[in-house]
Amino acid sequence: MIEPLIIAKTNRVDIALLPEMSTRHGCITGATGTGKTITLQKLAESFSNIGVPVFMADVKGDLTGISKPGSLTDKVKIRLHMMQTDVPEWQGFPVTMWDVLQKNGHPLRATISDMGPLLLARLLNLNETQEGVLALVFKVADDYGLLLLDLKDLRALLQFVGENADKIKTQYGNVSSASIGAIQRSLLQIEEQGGDRFFGEPMLNIEDLLQTIDGKGVINILAADKLLNFPRLYSAFLLWMLSEFYENLPEIGDRAKPKLVFFFDEAHLLFSTASSALLEKIEQVVRLIRSKGIAIFFVTQNPFDIPEKVLAQLGNRIQHALRAFTPRDQKAVNSVAETMRPNPELNIKQAILELSVGEALISFLERDGAPGITERAYILPPMSQIGPITLKERQQLLQSSIVAGVYEQEIDRESAFELLLARTGTGNMPDNESLKRPAEAGVLKDLVDLFSSSPAVRGGRREGVIDAMAKSAARSIGSSIAREITRGLLGSLLGRKRR
Repeated sequence: MIEPLIIAKTNRVDIALLPEMSTRHGCITGATGTGKTITLQKLAESFSNIGVPVFMADVKGDLTGISKPGSLTDKVKIRLHMMQTDVPEWQGFPVTMWDVLQKNGHPLRATISDMGPLLLARLLNLNETQEGVLALVFKVADDYGLLLLDLKDLRALLQFVGENADKIKTQYGNVSSASIGAIQRSLLQIEEQGGDRFFGEPMLNIEDLLQTIDGKGVINILAADKLLNFPRLYSAFLLWMLSEFYENLPEIGDRAKPKLVFFFDEAHLLFSTASSALLEKIEQVVRLIRSKGIAIFFVTQNPFDIPEKVLAQLGNRIQHALRAFTPRDQKAVNSVAETMRPNPELNIKQAILELSVGEALISFLERDGAPGITERAYILPPMSQIGPITLKERQQLLQSSIVAGVYEQEIDRESAFELLLARTGTGNMPDNESLKRPAEAGVLKDLVDLFSSSPAVRGGRREGVIDAMAKSAARSIGSSIAREITRGLLGSLLGRKRR
């Protein structure tokens, strides 16, 4: 049996999280400056110590210190003396750094096809009509085996569908030029925000997030201090990652420890603009993903940032101080006091307002699944460095990473953009006389030949679209039917199902 993870300490007892109960998920809440980041760091290194990989977003830019051993600073001395506990065993932890914007970490990419129309519609902030048109465009791509890898592929196919709207309406429905234009404009906005760097290949292989080194779980840190300037990109990306874990990891049931711990910082960005239907599906994901061995911890300032149905799924609670400056704050204080398991020796409502920095009300699940009695405790100092590493140390970390060189070189292989342009051999989009399924002998029949291997110009065999697709980023699917099934699963989990 794996030993409990000691996270905090009172003057009487140690407060420990049971690894086998961590897949019942949890939350870390509290006002700004109350110690949530240190709590996150302590949890991350504790999971790493027992061989569990971690993924977390570094929204302040100060979590990279977890890669270096800590030291006995004056503040740490005071805290250790106050807690009457021993000096930690200083150590650093294996870290892999990632960055969607490709500046402070290894590139993180997804393909347009893999993200699917539902998450993309959320990212682009489309209305229901525009979302329907986007779903239609993906349907056309599925039917004709057109790979959508990056933004230029999607723009090319949007233009193609718009120019052939009259010819496809019988099979797919009406497409308005206004909707096509609105989607194109949204794509330009995403491109200006750096979203074009996120879409492409090589796509992230989620197995690279599940690594261990010398028995310690690798802590994957997403550089998010700049990414937070684009909240829709940030939340859509993390939602996509959760869907990837759910769709691609096998069912493993209850385990002695989780397969991966996922910290979702600034969780209010996920829920603030989500529709009621999407919130329902997120709640479903949180409930079901534990069967894959994934533990999720939401980190946010106010527990009201997390919808009630999702909050009900979070069994492990760490509540830092709240400030009752507004009626909403006061309501949050009352709500926390009512939902945490009572302690006869503790006035929870009063304690929430009195907690000092680094102090928290903690209720971890017991072995029978019941919430533990709420305790007022101090979070133990991390064993690693508090604060960021230097730029030089960051570069050394990137160069010595287990995925160094895997994602740095972008690949731009033949996809929808190239195939559509190749129809005429010019820079103009094709002007098809009709649009039929490849199985029927329509004008797109010649595209079918591109979907199987054929002799290459310079010898060997040229990789066909389907062959290459099988190698594209971790899990690409080899047929339009399979792609539709996969996307249907994503739709069933993260939004209304595409018709």
